[in-house]
Amino acid sequence: MTIGNLRSPLNEQAATSGISTKHRVLVVDDDLSIRLLLRARLQSAGYVVREAGDAQEALAILASYPFDLALLDLRMPGMSGLELLQEITKNYGHTGVVMLTACDDVSLAVQAMQSGAIDYILKSFLSNDIGARVKKALDQHFLRMNQEQYVQQMEAILKEQTIELRQAFRSLQDASDAALEALVTALDAREHETQAHSKRVGEYTVHLARVMAIDSQHLNDIGRGAMLHDIGKIGVADSILLRPTKLTDENWQEMRKHPQIGCWILRGIDGLRPASEIVLSHHERYDGTGYPRGLKSDSIPLGARIFSVVDCLDAMITDRPYRCKTTYATAREEIIKCSGSQFDPMVVKYFLQVAPEQWEDVRERTLHKSENRPNPTIAIPATLKTTLAR
Repeated sequence: MTIGNLRSPLNEQAATSGISTKHRVLVVDDDLSIRLLLRARLQSAGYVVREAGDAQEALAILASYPFDLALLDLRMPGMSGLELLQEITKNYGHTGVVMLTACDDVSLAVQAMQSGAIDYILKSFLSNDIGARVKKALDQHFLRMNQEQYVQQMEAILKEQTIELRQAFRSLQDASDAALEALVTALDAREHETQAHSKRVGEYTVHLARVMAIDSQHLNDIGRGAMLHDIGKIGVADSILLRPTKLTDENWQEMRKHPQIGCWILRGIDGLRPASEIVLSHHERYDGTGYPRGLKSDSIPLGARIFSVVDCLDAMITDRPYRCKTTYATAREEIIKCSGSQFDPMVVKYFLQVAPEQWEDVRERTLHKSENRPNPTIAIPATLKTTLAR
């Protein structure tokens, strides 16, 4: 039996155990007249109803039979309605709870809702279509349960398929840069990027890091983080990633998940964990207006701050499907203009020390390496992209 399009898991359980498949409601109140009134009205509305005069009796009944909903009096001798709510939430999560309260108990009822109750009903209005209120509460309860079940199922799928992807990455942990390049080349191709974009910005980032005299121990991590910066786009749907027109606000919300997805993928791999922080932070801005964490100034990993400058350079001096490239001089002026807002002024200072010919040399070397290096294949689960993008 369903309410709307929502299915009660207890009905399925009840059907296999010989219990009635009508929705089961437990009424808990120390006032016998209230219990009798509720029982009569709910039974006439088609519900199976049980009663309990206090919390202990209610717990004994709940231990013996499944219930879809419990109506609890807030004020009862012994264990209160709030305490009983906590027990039900802890041990009988399949049972939704609605509180019954007198007019002067409304603040407690609100507290109960903050603790997990679906709704509260004033006792003075019990005669006013209690069946409709219970149906509404059941609708909300089943919706909540179905959403939780869906999340659990998705987490299981993601866990299984992320294990597959991480296993593929683990084959790269013996410093197989060629295999990493094959991976990012495939990702660039999906987005119709050409001329080894990901590898190129990785090399640019390492070059600027060397100019800044960053120790060699960190150069490899910085280079890999820069090269893998867009790995999280595996989790962005083609309909968004390849959209020929301007992205909607909803599209942008999905697109902006890619740094977190990429970080999540790489963080589970020992050899790539340091690179994951750069992947997570590559869209942060020096003034704190970036995403996903809104980091500011030195709280942004240095590798990500370096990447941000050279990624802007590459974006401006490379032809794109939607615009032609600009000159190095124009890109340089834009980077100077955004120093202190988008970019770290210290990184910009070192960037300006690099002659245009040096950037062109790095670009040519990267293109030459990519054309002459054999590209090994890497098995990436094809279903992972679809699963993440749901």
